Amino acid sequence: MTSIDLLPNDSESLKRLLLARDEELVTARAKAADDQALIAYLKLQIEKLNRDRFGQRSERSARLLDQLELQLEELEATATEDDLAAEKVASDATQAVARTTTVAAFTRKRPSRKPFPEHLPRERVVVAGPTACACCGGTRLSKLGEDITETLEVVPRQWKVIQTVREKFSCRDCENIGQAPAPYHVVPRGWAGPSLLAMILFEKYGQHQPLNRQAERYAREGVPLSLSTLADQVGACCAALQPIHARLIAHVLAAERLHGDDTTVPVLAKGKTVTGRCWTYVRDDRPFGGRAPPAALFFYSRDRAGEHPQRHLASYGGILQADAYGGYGKLYAAGRSPGAILEAACWSHARRKFFVLADIEASARRKARGGTSGAISPTALEAVQRIDALFEIERSINGLPADRRLAVRRKQAAPLVAALEAWMREERRKLSRHSDVAGAMDYMLKRWDAFSRFLDDGHICLTNNAAERALRGIALGRKAWLFAGSDRGGDRAAFMYGLIVTAKLNDVDPQAWLADVLARIAGHPAQKIDELMPWNWRKADAVHDAMAA
Repeated sequence: MTSIDLLPNDSESLKRLLLARDEELVTARAKAADDQALIAYLKLQIEKLNRDRFGQRSERSARLLDQLELQLEELEATATEDDLAAEKVASDATQAVARTTTVAAFTRKRPSRKPFPEHLPRERVVVAGPTACACCGGTRLSKLGEDITETLEVVPRQWKVIQTVREKFSCRDCENIGQAPAPYHVVPRGWAGPSLLAMILFEKYGQHQPLNRQAERYAREGVPLSLSTLADQVGACCAALQPIHARLIAHVLAAERLHGDDTTVPVLAKGKTVTGRCWTYVRDDRPFGGRAPPAALFFYSRDRAGEHPQRHLASYGGILQADAYGGYGKLYAAGRSPGAILEAACWSHARRKFFVLADIEASARRKARGGTSGAISPTALEAVQRIDALFEIERSINGLPADRRLAVRRKQAAPLVAALEAWMREERRKLSRHSDVAGAMDYMLKRWDAFSRFLDDGHICLTNNAAERALRGIALGRKAWLFAGSDRGGDRAAFMYGLIVTAKLNDVDPQAWLADVLARIAGHPAQKIDELMPWNWRKADAVHDAMAA
């Protein structure tokens, strides 16, 4: 008898079997993630004990401790994400059909937490008890006692513990006990308030402060919180914010035109670092007067293979403004499904190649430092001046509707572009193929259709600066956090970068927005998730302020 013959014939039994298998898989994954976090924790403790016993041996050992702490941080967050996923699958399976297959339970041992310091002020928030018995409607209630749930919350530069008091009442008529429901926490059985969680997330991903540095600062402020405890909160928050991120993906990929770019991200791998990539896709319709709010997506990958942008944009069909990276090639193929993406080149990239060869000030600075001044190319200088004339026209039409932009371009920019092409082809014939200026010209002439496409569509920008601005924070952050702790850590960072950069693009304070969303998302209807997006959140906040006034 084959394994197929052992499968049940009816659809209901097959559904139960598949749900049980799914539950087994996610449970095994959660247990594996927990085991990896435990191993990383033990390695860190062994290294600390060795240092305490034998003293610090070298600067390398200090760097090793930093690496182990970062690795533990990422593994703890990963374990929490997988654990919550396992709980969700188990819950879905129970609601869908009655399970007939028994799966071995897995209970993760979460990081232990010490009691909140006694010196922190307590703020009592009393949830009023029932005024009538929910069972019989009687009003003769007597108080039995109260349950207190303590939540650690933070006010800027001030820590406090909020005590949520839920009074219990019993009915003297029927002895039924009534009490308000327990407060919601983002993390199941959690202890951190939404403002504290938002601060941890924004400090880590918006201000580029790793959790070990945050833990040190909190301890100096009199609130000791372990790195593993903070990492547990990060993983749980990412799981809670998944609906927001899913809506963000749909919004960005619905754009007529996207800006795309990538940058390097050092990633820890077996005691060394490898160079990963962080990709961004930005939707910004403001240059052509579009009403859709701006937003940015980020993705992480271990390398720069072309398969990554092809996967990211698998469902996209529109215009992609990017550099001349060859990995985008298949996106522009005519037979691509759901259709070829139109390539729009970046004039800033092209100008930069000429500007380096015509930068008089940089040459003077090199000479002042005792270096070689380098020859200034008059041909490169003229190319820069011709391109700058196009940028001057673009500045005058920025923010106008697409049809008006197109009309101005055809009247003013098209003659300049045609003259630039003719001039470059003429000058290129005079240059050696080994000339740097020839290389800069070839970069444009080989892609002239992509560079001149802005003359046929008012939605296209002259540059890809929107994507470069989105990546600027990562370039600055690399100096602070040095490297990502793992591939899952890179994915998690890309997830949070998208939310934070989108909030900034919409002039919303990312930390305030995250705090409000984390406080509301559990009870918010899934079909109204747009109300929590940064662009709508700002409008709702303004309406609330107006009503209060």
